[in-house]
Amino acid sequence: MSIAVTSLSKFYGTQKAVNDISFQVNKGEIVGFLVPNGAGKSTTMKIITGYLTPDGGTVRVCDTDVSLDPLTTKKKIGYLPESNSLYYDMYVREYLDFIADVHGMKDRKAAVQKAIEQVGLTPESNKKIGQLSKGYKQRVGLAAALIHDPEVLILDEPTTGLDPNQIIEIREVIRQLGKNKTVLFSSHILQEVEAICNRVIIINKGNLVADSTLDNLLHNKATNQLILELKETVSPALFEGMDAVARINETTWKFVTADADGLRRKILELSLHHNLNIVSLQSQSGSSLEAIFRELTQTAPANQAKN
Repeated sequence: MSIAVTSLSKFYGTQKAVNDISFQVNKGEIVGFLVPNGAGKSTTMKIITGYLTPDGGTVRVCDTDVSLDPLTTKKKIGYLPESNSLYYDMYVREYLDFIADVHGMKDRKAAVQKAIEQVGLTPESNKKIGQLSKGYKQRVGLAAALIHDPEVLILDEPTTGLDPNQIIEIREVIRQLGKNKTVLFSSHILQEVEAICNRVIIINKGNLVADSTLDNLLHNKATNQLILELKETVSPALFEGMDAVARINETTWKFVTADADGLRRKILELSLHHNLNIVSLQSQSGSSLEAIFRELTQTAPANQAKN
């Protein structure tokens, strides 16, 4: 098990930032770690990397307890924090050579070149970091996280500041790295998580509310919608007692249901009874990670993961 988090808790005064959460991440997995701002994301990542000490529970990285042997675990982790602090007066290669030296690497020149090529830094590799665009500064941070060839990568918003083409390139880098490394990947761009990750963990207000493969999560949370368009305007009272209903405009209504066929029959019976003129009655199915994230993080948190 590359990452094993067990009953993890962290307090800031009386505020509970992380509330008794547990999850595991295996080698070869790219796991999306989704948390609203200020709800425990960076705290959890910093505890895993050994930058913060938990108030309860344990974290093991590659079978080593982070609290008992932080130095060993840090050697196995590549960490890109959201802030991505860099030395702007240093040249790109100079900075990466410094990071390689910190890790005690023997062939630092080869390691620097490999990291530069992996993240697409070659065109800017001879510049000072302070001269780079925000996107290329982010690539320097990612290169620094990769340079010692860690077994585990903790990436907190790794595509911040990148343009669409750069995002696609870094996305492919992460996907390739995930073939033989463990990647815990945080992003607020949920379409990106869907494109990269094969599993998703969602935290709400310090509580674990979802831990499942992306396919299972999307399937289990899938909804069906019926869009009804009428010729005439009707009162909302006409649909009282039916599944969740919302008026789109004067003559168009949306119904959300787990039984589309049953609801369709009810609507047709209602139209016959009230002499309604149906222009169209169309079904839409499925859900999105964005909709699921909103559902799970805008309600009261539960202490148990929902699969």
